[in-house]
Amino acid sequence: MSFIPGSLGFDEFGTPFIIIKDQHKQRRLTGIDALKSHIMAARSIAKTLYTSLGPKGLDKMMVSSDGEVTVTNDGATILNMMDVDHEIAKLMVQLSQSQDNEIGDGTTGVVVIAGALLEQAEHLLDQGIHPIRIADGFELAAQSACKHLDSIADSFPVDINNLEPLIKTAMTTLGSKIVNKCHRQMAEIAVNAVISVADFDKRDVNFELIKVQGKEGGRLEDTMLVKGVVVDKDFSHPQMPKELKNVHLAILTCPFEPPKPKTKHKLDVASVEDYRALRKYEQDTFNDMVKKVKDAGATLAICQWGFDDEANHLLLKHELPAVRWVGGPEIELIAIATGGRIIPRFEEVSKEKLGYAGKVNELSFGTTKDKMLVIEECKNSRAVTIFIRGGNKMIIEEAKRSIHDALCVVRNLVQDNRIVYGGGAAEISCGIAVSTEADKISSIEQYAYRAFADALESVPLALAENSGLSPIDTLTQVRARQIKENNPALGIDCMLVGTNDMKEQNVIETLHSKKQQIILAAQLVKMILKIDDVRVPGENFE
Repeated sequence: MSFIPGSLGFDEFGTPFIIIKDQHKQRRLTGIDALKSHIMAARSIAKTLYTSLGPKGLDKMMVSSDGEVTVTNDGATILNMMDVDHEIAKLMVQLSQSQDNEIGDGTTGVVVIAGALLEQAEHLLDQGIHPIRIADGFELAAQSACKHLDSIADSFPVDINNLEPLIKTAMTTLGSKIVNKCHRQMAEIAVNAVISVADFDKRDVNFELIKVQGKEGGRLEDTMLVKGVVVDKDFSHPQMPKELKNVHLAILTCPFEPPKPKTKHKLDVASVEDYRALRKYEQDTFNDMVKKVKDAGATLAICQWGFDDEANHLLLKHELPAVRWVGGPEIELIAIATGGRIIPRFEEVSKEKLGYAGKVNELSFGTTKDKMLVIEECKNSRAVTIFIRGGNKMIIEEAKRSIHDALCVVRNLVQDNRIVYGGGAAEISCGIAVSTEADKISSIEQYAYRAFADALESVPLALAENSGLSPIDTLTQVRARQIKENNPALGIDCMLVGTNDMKEQNVIETLHSKKQQIILAAQLVKMILKIDDVRVPGENFE
């Protein structure tokens, strides 16, 4: 018998009918009402991020349920921390996250474009155009815009001997962040970090080799790039030397303690002799462990686990400095940097498995005497650490997000060295191209094309508005100049420098990022426009 969604009943004439459980509690939206509801939810999310776009964009303060405060203008972070209930609004959060995962930058712009496309779609729906025709028109317009971006893109030299163009691109990304007061320095750090770990033959960058570490106290200007690894630990004993040179490291994932049987066990100590024998066994075991590490030629032991005071005393006595409780990811990074092997058992300690570092020293900070270890001049110079300082935890976390965006942009340029110009220049140029294309189309999709062109102009409008300029006046002037001079590098002068030429201002964005923004926004809008029926079991909806 097939499944019946509810109970079966019969009327007085014997005709069967189905009584569906809790139908009165269910919420259902269909047709144009469902589409309008989705568009309104998505636009409200886009509106939140609208004021965060560009170098003069405003920050948002997010307070979590446990009272933790985050101040940021990074689109993906804002949306991640928003407590969003609506299904379509959640899709906007995922859109921003996918842009962050794939590109690392442009997370605010992609949501603003998607919100503007949905706003234009609402006007077209009111004119009676079918949502599928709108969605198809948007997809064709997105393809047309991407082709135009390819035609206006400039090639970009990625040269190890001349890093200035890369630094200027990174500065564009950092211009809207909290670190912009020292963004030249931050851009240089990001570029040098990527160049250190980049594989130019494969045109790839392994981000696992770049560690970003923060420490409260000091100023943002004290941020530095360490060609090695920074570990938030200190030497296990205060009398161990604070600086070591020509260090051979034993990287251990086995603890300095006597071995225990794997099964459940119970040890009865019945006499003093038994206790002394046990004590001697422990001492001999510790001595044997330290001897094995020393005999292999190690001058520093880095241990994933802790060890007790007795083992610590023996290590000091045998003049073997040690660091304990070093986390798994840090252990792996130290192994990569020093060229050592991770040793799981003391029996396997050998000279060949030791790592090498030219210098290991302990840094001390401020009056709190917080200590950190810096491992430098490693065998594999490709592992680097960006060490961020800041007045409080909030600034450090925002600086980490900003550095991440800059690292991603430089990585994208190493992979694909084509660029377009920012400040809304690329969007205005694409809008003009898509509008021109619309005139060649005889079908109803030409309306969607024109709407797509209008939606692209939401980015320069937002940039002008956030910079305190008159949005419509500024956009129309720049648009007219782009058509007249045939110059796709003209954009919004957000910094009030006096020129609209983004090439002169060095406002540069990667082609890959801009294309991805347009494609992802168009795909999401198409998906939303194809939903015309929503059923939600409404426990709270009565």
